[in-house]
Amino acid sequence: MSERYVLDASAILCLINGEMGAARVEEALAGSVISAVNLSEIVAKLNELETDRAKAERMLASLDLRVRSFDTNAAYAVGRLRAPTKPFGLSFADRACLALAQVEGLPALTADKAWQDVGETVGVSVELIR
Repeated sequence: MSERYVLDASAILCLINGEMGAARVEEALAGSVISAVNLSEIVAKLNELETDRAKAERMLASLDLRVRSFDTNAAYAVGRLRAPTKPFGLSFADRACLALAQVEGLPALTADKAWQDVGETVGVSVELIR
C-alpha cells in the first residue's frame, strides 16, 4: 500500500471526536503515516480528557496508525523548520508533522487553519480537512 498523507494530531483528534471533517480523515487514514511526536500529542490530549490508558490504547490501535519514529534525522529536519515557520506560530509538534511530510514527499492533512499559508513557505502540500 502506498502512503497517502502525513496526518497531524488535529486530524486524528477530529476523527476520534467525530467532529466536522472526520469523514475526510477516515477516508485518508488507510496508507497514511503519523510522526511519533504527533502520536504523543494525541495521547496527551486524551489524557487531559481523562481517557484511561487502556481505552486510549484500544482507541488508537483501532485506527491502525503507521507511526514513524522520531530519530536524529527527524530532529534536524524539525530544527531546520523553526525559522521559516516562526511567523506562523507553529508548535514543535506542528513542525514534526511538516518535516515528516517534507521527508516523505507527502501532503500533510490537518484541521489547523494556521497551516494554510505555511505549506508554500516550507515546500509541503497542506490539505485542510474543514
